[in-house]
Amino acid sequence: HGDCSLTGHNNPVECVKFNNSEEQVVAGSQSGSLRVWDLEAAKILRTLMGHKANICSLDFHPFGEYLASGSMDTNIKLWDVRRKGCVFRYKGHTQAVRCLAFSPDGKWLASASDDSTIKLWDLTAGKMITEFTAHTGAINIIQFHPNEYLLASGSSDRTIKLWDLEKFKMIGSSEGEMGPVRCLAFNLDGCCLYSGAVDSLRVYGWEPDRCFDVVSVGWGKVADLAICNHQLIGVSHKLTNVSSYVVDLTRVKKSGSVIQGVIQDDQPLTEPSPKGSTLRRNYDRPLTTCSTQRVKQSSESDRRSPEGERRSPSSEDEKESSAEIRNPEDYKEIFQPKSPGLLNLPVASSTPVLRVEPTVVATAPRPIPVVTARPPTSNHPPAPHPAPPPVVAMAKAKPQPSVILSTRNEPIGLNVGDFLPPARNNRPSVLGDDEALAQIRKGHDTMCVMLTSRHKNLDTIRAVWGSGDVKTSLDSAVSMKDLSIVVDILNIVNLKPSLWKLDLCTSILPQIEELLQSKYESYVQTGCTSLKLILKRFWPLISDTLTAPPSVGVDITREERHQKCKACYKQLKNLSNVVKNKADQVGRHGSAFKELQLLMAPLDY
Repeated sequence: HGDCSLTGHNNPVECVKFNNSEEQVVAGSQSGSLRVWDLEAAKILRTLMGHKANICSLDFHPFGEYLASGSMDTNIKLWDVRRKGCVFRYKGHTQAVRCLAFSPDGKWLASASDDSTIKLWDLTAGKMITEFTAHTGAINIIQFHPNEYLLASGSSDRTIKLWDLEKFKMIGSSEGEMGPVRCLAFNLDGCCLYSGAVDSLRVYGWEPDRCFDVVSVGWGKVADLAICNHQLIGVSHKLTNVSSYVVDLTRVKKSGSVIQGVIQDDQPLTEPSPKGSTLRRNYDRPLTTCSTQRVKQSSESDRRSPEGERRSPSSEDEKESSAEIRNPEDYKEIFQPKSPGLLNLPVASSTPVLRVEPTVVATAPRPIPVVTARPPTSNHPPAPHPAPPPVVAMAKAKPQPSVILSTRNEPIGLNVGDFLPPARNNRPSVLGDDEALAQIRKGHDTMCVMLTSRHKNLDTIRAVWGSGDVKTSLDSAVSMKDLSIVVDILNIVNLKPSLWKLDLCTSILPQIEELLQSKYESYVQTGCTSLKLILKRFWPLISDTLTAPPSVGVDITREERHQKCKACYKQLKNLSNVVKNKADQVGRHGSAFKELQLLMAPLDY
């Protein structure tokens, strides 16, 4: 039974994460919104909007009041929980961001994606340090070593890889997993790595690569691992059931050189001897609080801009949320302990529950990074701060088409390789039915979310349209910050020139500027049609109004018309510069813009 029920989301919850003190919990929904609850007060703290699709991954900063979120929209956002705002956005992944992890010293953020890459971001500089590209399948989980500059990653390609974060190179790779690696956890002292796959737990060492132990556990597709009091706790879920499994780590082999089966006797193993002084650097954990942690933030204007912080079309309205506490005594025992020691238990790194497999499909090949790292010097003690980020020289990727044609022979953004089993040593391996279906369904859930959002928005517009007010309908479409909705409305209005009024032109012209510069040919065509219509029907009125001599007496209607014409003229002048630049293009795009340039010639007189 549950001790507390937190309400507030109106869409399915995809991802949940506790902060390090276990005083707060954040949940990400299918619509792209985040809600943070204060567990002690049992109330909502923040609602954070900005992502345009499912939230796939979350992590709290180890010291500061910061929270990172990764989405199926391929973006990573860093949020300041106190200020209730997005302070930075990290762009670079081409598919869903499946896992996020802050480094133990709080200076770096690692992100893993379905595009088979891991990216490492410097929070202070606000840029990517390096990219790891050795995996051949979607990466499900990443974990930092608790002390050393080391990162582990587990993938659907059935391998675990270890990365040296000083030299930025791979130092180990396991090949023994029978299925996708879903969970990873370092032992608390960092001596070994536990991996959770379908119905099995494996214990790995590195330098050299070796598997110490394999334990059969009936947890199916394990969703999360945590370590507490020499026990490893694994959690899995199926439909409406959540199951937990406990493995006694005192009976699991954590050192040696050969794979061991499950140990049958009741005597615990002797603990492995502590490792000598490691050659790899350790994290410097600052003694300061979150107030001195410097994080690169977007400029104030970016933070306030519609692009930086607008609500996504699929975001639900912010409604009052509450926590339904069913067992008050149990709740107080857990979340309001009498002694602070109860909060010092290790925190599970909450892997997203009800994880969704489909991804946002890449539209261009991934550039291959060439990393130049400075070799470490052994004669000097390690510096108190991380080494300066290496220079990341990005190889040139195949350019995207500048315009995506409205009619084409093959779909844009589909990668044929996604539907083929991954090849190893040029010999294709056999995919299981579940994995094959997951590959085929890639992108389906994302597309459903996008289309559902679009359908909801069009229903809203239709309700307004029914009142017969075309201007209000169009203003509603513009306020949704979704060009596809504006295009849908314009395609109807363009068919009935009689619906056009001067008021409509003032709302439409700024949108036409965006449409003419879109990469989608269909958007450009719609923008051109609307602009032609405005020029043919309203230019004579605008020109006559602005050149007419001032009237005698007070004429409010004339004054209003003069102000509207003045606004339209200013916007048309801006558009004429866009049209001039585009008129030099070759082919049908160029000819359409040349025709517009001729129609706009009177603007220069």
